[in-house]
Amino acid sequence: MADEPVKGPASYFPSIEKKYGKPIAEWLEVIRTHQPAKHMELVALLKTDHGLGHGHANALVAYALAAEKG
Repeated sequence: MADEPVKGPASYFPSIEKKYGKPIAEWLEVIRTHQPAKHMELVALLKTDHGLGHGHANALVAYALAAEKG
């Protein structure tokens, strides 16, 4: 079980950190500071203001919103 691969949005985290040079915690903070907002509004913000690709932005927002719900 410790050897199971990471699934879901978190599976994108290593490539997001490598490509954009910021830790995931910083991206989650960007999302948090723009709450409340809809999922696609946050994706658009990350894409236009921070240059993230759609898949990476979507993964971060999905993870952040799921964590917010508990």
